[in-house]
Amino acid sequence: MAAYEYEALDARGRTRRGVAMGDGPRQVRQQLRAEGLTPLRLQPVREGRGGGGRRRGRISSSDLAVVTRQLATLLTSGLTVEESLGALVAQSEGARLRRVLSGVRALVMEGASLTEAIGAYPDAFPGIYRASVMAGEQSGRLGEVLERLAGYIEARELLRQRVGLALVYPVILVVVAFAIVMFLFTYVMPKVLRVFEDSGQALPLLTRAFVAMTDAVQHYGPWALLFLLAAGLALGAWLRLPGPRLRFHALLLRLPGIRRLSRGLNTARMARTLAIMVGSGVPLLGAMEAAAGVLSNRVLRGALEAAAAEVREGVSLHRALARGGHFPPVLVQMVASGEASGRLGEMLEKAALTQERELEGRVAVLVGILEPLMILVMGAIVLLIVLAILLPIFDINQLIR
Repeated sequence: MAAYEYEALDARGRTRRGVAMGDGPRQVRQQLRAEGLTPLRLQPVREGRGGGGRRRGRISSSDLAVVTRQLATLLTSGLTVEESLGALVAQSEGARLRRVLSGVRALVMEGASLTEAIGAYPDAFPGIYRASVMAGEQSGRLGEVLERLAGYIEARELLRQRVGLALVYPVILVVVAFAIVMFLFTYVMPKVLRVFEDSGQALPLLTRAFVAMTDAVQHYGPWALLFLLAAGLALGAWLRLPGPRLRFHALLLRLPGIRRLSRGLNTARMARTLAIMVGSGVPLLGAMEAAAGVLSNRVLRGALEAAAAEVREGVSLHRALARGGHFPPVLVQMVASGEASGRLGEMLEKAALTQERELEGRVAVLVGILEPLMILVMGAIVLLIVLAILLPIFDINQLIR
């Protein structure tokens, strides 16, 4: 059976697209007509032989984790790769996921290995995934390797979600506070302060300052927003250049507070990647190359690439990581223990868990400090606004007496 991409009309005249399996185009058309669809276009999902060529297709991390877990279960139960992929295609609901899996299965049916087949979809399967699958096929432990991969993807996605969720509330608080202050400056303050200006009395310094600020917001606010937007876009374009990006990442590793967060996030990713690849049988140099690809900080990436060059020359991993001074001492010590005991993959797994827990703890502390700080800042701004309104009222009362 082969996979075919189709475009058809349903009974209501709506266009439907998807992927169907069949022994040939004629059988697929018959299947579509039996489902009440009128075929408009039909073509094989993949043409040609083997895994050569780059195919488009992207799937989410959550879908990749589920598919990997299911594929590992099917393979360990005794099914072949082709049968396992066929079962995954049959139960896939998303059109994009179904299209990618169908293409991979079609390449496997044409004689390509699973590594070659997923290599045709670099956007869907990252480099660590392809390297691990290759090691699993070469060692005959593909099911076990896929189990490790599924755990790795799930752990990485969970870490990303935890950090993201921890930052949701502070971000919402900042946005709401900014919106409230802008509303007060734009609509409330001008109307209230105009009453005191029309009375002709001398206004207190704080009130005059807020009058000037509200005038500036009303007259120059839109231009200021446009300027900030243009400055942000220009800064983003500048930071995409290799030199400025490297200097910015070096600055992140020097700033108090941010330094530990940036280093913790990157070292957790690195340790987790090294653990899955070493545990899957990937050579250490190949594992370090893949781990360098997941590091977002260019300074740490360069340090790991330099460590890989030293390992290639015969230096032990923990000595190579310790020389630059960029990686946490705990990680280096655990790597040294793993190398001495011959359990490097296990110790890297523990190091990854340690770094992830430490990162979660630091994020929780940062959020715990940021929330009351934002409330205090917001309260102080509201207090100043109230004082700017009440002070002229107190002056009027004193004049009446």
